Amino acid sequence: MNEIHLKEIKINTEYIKLDQFLKFSDLVGSGGEARFYIAQNTIYVNDERETRRGRKLFNGDIISINNEDYIIVQNGEQK
Repeated sequence: MNEIHLKEIKINTEYIKLDQFLKFSDLVGSGGEARFYIAQNTIYVNDERETRRGRKLFNGDIISINNEDYIIVQNGEQK
């Protein structure tokens, strides 16, 4: 059985936008870099291909980028 390890990204707000997520998780250094990163990488949010940097990510959303999986955890709680 394949075990998937999710890296938790903890937020204290209702949601975080994809470009903010990329900065917060240290994948990019700025919003401008985020636009290029999204264009050049395959990103999935809840198993759906995503190309919008303004996509809102909520508690429990799973983001997959380059064989790395992340989960949004609001106030330390999972869905």
